[in-house]
Amino acid sequence: MALTDTNSWTGIREELLRRIHDRVWEPGAQIPHEADLAEEFGCARTTVNRALRDLAESGLVIRKRRAGTRVALNPPQRATLTIPIIREEVEALGKTYRHSLLERAYQPVPPMLHGVFHASLGEDVLYLKTLHFADERPYAFEERHINLDTVPEARQRKFEVSSANEWLVHNAPYSRGDLSFSALNANEDTARILDCTQGTALFAMERITWTGDAPITHVKLIFAPGYRMRSTI
Repeated sequence: MALTDTNSWTGIREELLRRIHDRVWEPGAQIPHEADLAEEFGCARTTVNRALRDLAESGLVIRKRRAGTRVALNPPQRATLTIPIIREEVEALGKTYRHSLLERAYQPVPPMLHGVFHASLGEDVLYLKTLHFADERPYAFEERHINLDTVPEARQRKFEVSSANEWLVHNAPYSRGDLSFSALNANEDTARILDCTQGTALFAMERITWTGDAPITHVKLIFAPGYRMRSTI
């Protein structure tokens, strides 16, 4: 099976995960060395290392120095959620994707996030508003804060060609995250942005990710009416 993105650690991780699930590599089996996988996928060894590290953090593989990497005999039975790339989500529905950057600004962490987003309170974070489209119809409205101490490269990104959602998935690996879901009624501004009637029930998601103890980003997504969340466990 060909990889959709051989330069992406997330794409390689999905292929390695497929091989584990399909028992190409049985529980306890030795996984090929990083150098061999890098040659197979035509990517840097560090990219393979990042994919294997993610699988190890999930408990699906066991890594030991000098002994290599093996498929776990008893992987943890827990649900995991992968951060979706909204462009891929839209295209999987057979629709054309685009996004529009509505606002890009530097501002302090808002008071409502002080308890969870422990960036330096005296430092600005990057604030973004983005509207995602599917076949030219609003799909999701995104408000995001990016910690520039953790991801300084984001300061140079305009996020007009590639969305912050997609860029962060590929360039800011996380070690843990918090996710919450809620329902809300569209207020005047949200109804205007998502082109729906004020008071319409909408699905909302908030997520914060960290690398170690340092926050990477906080995002709130509000989806247009009719959105259905899909995931695998």
